[in-house]
Amino acid sequence: MNKPVPVVIVTGASRGLGRGIALRLAELGFSVAINYAGNAAAAAETAALCAAKVSVPGQKFVPIRADIASEPDRISLVRETLNLFGRIDALVNNAGIGPRVRADITEASPASFREVLSTNLEGPYFLTQGVANYWLKEKPEPLLRRGFAVIFNSSISALTASLNRGEYCISKAGLSMGAQLWALRLAGDGIQVFELRPGIMATDMTAGVKEKYDALVAGGAVPMRRWGVPEDVGLAVGSILAGDFPYSTGEIIYLDGGLHLPRL
Repeated sequence: MNKPVPVVIVTGASRGLGRGIALRLAELGFSVAINYAGNAAAAAETAALCAAKVSVPGQKFVPIRADIASEPDRISLVRETLNLFGRIDALVNNAGIGPRVRADITEASPASFREVLSTNLEGPYFLTQGVANYWLKEKPEPLLRRGFAVIFNSSISALTASLNRGEYCISKAGLSMGAQLWALRLAGDGIQVFELRPGIMATDMTAGVKEKYDALVAGGAVPMRRWGVPEDVGLAVGSILAGDFPYSTGEIIYLDGGLHLPRL
């Protein structure tokens, strides 16, 4: 009989950083609920790529459609994960969007502000509430070495201002506080919470401004002088969920090649 396999929800896992996270978790022996908002083909591709990396019997990789900006969809995501997998051991809040149009803050629209914050801040904050309440009320036996865990995939933009995407920066700064709040609330229940802050990452979100960021990287804005890739984030998530930080919670882990370091 196969041993139970820990189950992780990864939001926005159809591509980009979320796919990198899902692939690393597959290698480490986790099952993954592959959340996506609309691109079913990409989510199916992630599931197939994960299946090729199976490392223990009983692993499953199932796409689940849900827009985390929607309260009914968030509820459905938790319910469907429990129906399909029988449990949840960790939540990786990765899904996020940028503004449809990068506009100076003197011209940005309230509609864009609401759209970005509903996905990047309200969505993960209340999805965490749903998963945390499942753990607190149902009290399942954890399968992770250190108990249950929540990871918020924030951004260097939580700390660094970009005047042409203010709504994105504000959403990530708010998410950082959300991570601290959940860390404090859940620490006494043995649930760890971490915030990851990726820097300049090679994803669909940055594809349209690649030349700008290429110049920044080449000019030394990133001390390690390279773009970040989804595998960088996957490795960090895998290390946390493997239990390598037993006496930490609420920590901010930078994945930015040194971009955040103050310099003269």
